[in-house]
Amino acid sequence: MTAPVDALKPKVAGAVDRLADELEALSHRIHDTPELAFKEEKAHAWLTEFLARHGARVERGVGGLPTAFRATIEGASPGPTIAIMAEYDALPGIGHACGHNAIATAGSGAGAALASALGTLPFPGRVVVIGTPAEEGGAGKVRLLEAGVFEGVDAAMMIHGRCGTLVWRPSLGIIKATAEFHGKATHASSWPWRGVNALNAVIQLFVGLDQMRQQLRPDARVHGIIVKGGEQPNIIPEYTRADFYLRALSKDYCAELLRRFRGCAEGAAAATGCRVEITVDPIVHDPLRPNPTMAGLFEKNLAFIDFPVDPDDGEAGYGSTDCGNVSQALPTIHPYIRI
Repeated sequence: MTAPVDALKPKVAGAVDRLADELEALSHRIHDTPELAFKEEKAHAWLTEFLARHGARVERGVGGLPTAFRATIEGASPGPTIAIMAEYDALPGIGHACGHNAIATAGSGAGAALASALGTLPFPGRVVVIGTPAEEGGAGKVRLLEAGVFEGVDAAMMIHGRCGTLVWRPSLGIIKATAEFHGKATHASSWPWRGVNALNAVIQLFVGLDQMRQQLRPDARVHGIIVKGGEQPNIIPEYTRADFYLRALSKDYCAELLRRFRGCAEGAAAATGCRVEITVDPIVHDPLRPNPTMAGLFEKNLAFIDFPVDPDDGEAGYGSTDCGNVSQALPTIHPYIRI
């Protein structure tokens, strides 16, 4: 199997070169037309048209998401199914600052190159390009997993742009939590003793979390903002709200962060006489666990096309992605490519 597959690589690489101008134009087109989560109608249309034009069998609106898709390149006989994931949603206000236009083009380009160069894959199995909308806050991959779109997939992969190329790097799981404090409004100068200050409660929450950080593991991150802090300086706020992200490299420690967060919020409410409501987003981004065997194969193929891997940057930091949930369900890689 190995030698025949290796012999096909120059043919597929040549197809990528022939598609280069079309891929660059597609990437720029998506970049110049940023669409937010679940609203990626144009990108969805352009990507599916491109894949169909080059020989893939395209299914649109899969998993109950109108802007998701699945494009299949069949093999010579039944065998492993390998998924290439494509992201194409933009960020509010700053467009494609995360480079999803490049992610979409790379994933779709790989599928189109296989289809146009080989037609039916001359080995068992198949390759599917899965268009995954709403990575930025919408957890599109989580929804597609729950809808069964990844059923039958044996391994999955995608790439992400970065300032350096890394074949193996984890990401943090993330739990999104909100704390709402309810007090009693009154005039801050005339009758302050009649009020219960919800702003004091949310400030105390931040103080408690700041003190908690000293005892957290190095990979843990807890950060938030005050969404609602009051209306006027002369009115003691009766309602405040703060949103937080709780992140860590393991699912268990994410759960531990949530437990400690609840303790800080309840303590802040008790200390100020307020009532607190804690809401946790039901969709959780799991930590990304890249598969080391797949990462090693990816690195070998980078060497095949003379694409260098950069030294790991110890201060690069970690983000979070819904690809983490895919990696918890099946072997997955999420390498970073220098752009």
